[in-house]
Amino acid sequence: MEIKIFKDYQALSEQAASEIEEVIKLKPDAVICLATGESPKLTYQLLVKKLIDGKIDLSDCTLIGLDEWVGVPPTTEGSCHHFLYKEIFSPLGISENQIHLFDALSGNLFLECQNMDKLILEKGDIDLMVVGIGMNGHIGFNEPGIPVDNYSHVINLDSTTQTVGQKYFAHPTELKKGITLGLKHLLQAEKVVLLANGDKKASIIKETLEGPISIDVPATVLRMHLNAMVIIDEEAAGLLSEKTLLDSQTASNV
Repeated sequence: MEIKIFKDYQALSEQAASEIEEVIKLKPDAVICLATGESPKLTYQLLVKKLIDGKIDLSDCTLIGLDEWVGVPPTTEGSCHHFLYKEIFSPLGISENQIHLFDALSGNLFLECQNMDKLILEKGDIDLMVVGIGMNGHIGFNEPGIPVDNYSHVINLDSTTQTVGQKYFAHPTELKKGITLGLKHLLQAEKVVLLANGDKKASIIKETLEGPISIDVPATVLRMHLNAMVIIDEEAAGLLSEKTLLDSQTASNV
C-alpha cells in the first residue's frame, strides 16, 4: 500500500484526478467504480476539466456507483445517483449505457445486487475503485463487522452513518439501509484509491493505517490490497506516527 500526503485538499484532489485520468489513458475501456461524498467532490470536478481539456474519449469506459441510500429517490439532492450525475456524468455527457448504479427504490434489492455482481464479473472485475472513508471506518456502506468476502449486498446502516449522512440532504431523511459493493470487490479490484481530508478524519486514518487489520474497522482491509493508494492531506495525517510518515511518500508544495 502506498500513502501519499499532500499539503491540502486542493493538492490531494489534483493528484487523485491525475490517478483516474492515467487509468483511462492506459485502458480506454476501464471499469471504474466511483464513491460519492465530500472527499472526492473536488477530484471529480478537476477530472472533468482534465478530460475535456485533453479531449480524452470515455466512450468505452464503464462507470459504476459504489453505493446508494436505500429508499432515497435518484433525483433527490443527497442521493449518490444525483451526486454522480451532477459532478461527472452530465458534465462529460456520459452515455446511459456506460452508467451502472444501484436502483435503491427497487422492489427486489437482492436482484439489484446480483445484477451488479454479474456486470462486474462479465467486465472482468474493476480496474479502479475510488473510495472515501467514513468516521467509523466504513468503505462504501460496508459497516463495522461486515465480512470481507461479501460482494454486493444490502445492509442496515450504523448509527454513525445515519447521523453523518444527514449533511448531504436539505431536509431530515430516513437513512436506515444502504446498498453497496462489498469488500470482496475492493480486494479484487486492480487498483484502489482512498481519499480523505481534514482533521476530522485524522483519528480514523490513524486507526486504518496503524491499527490491527479487523472487520471492526473495514477500511483496514485496504492494507491487504497489493495495489492500494491512500491520498490524504496534512490534516488527515495529523495523528500518524513518525514511522508511518517516514514510510509514506510525502508530497508538498515546498
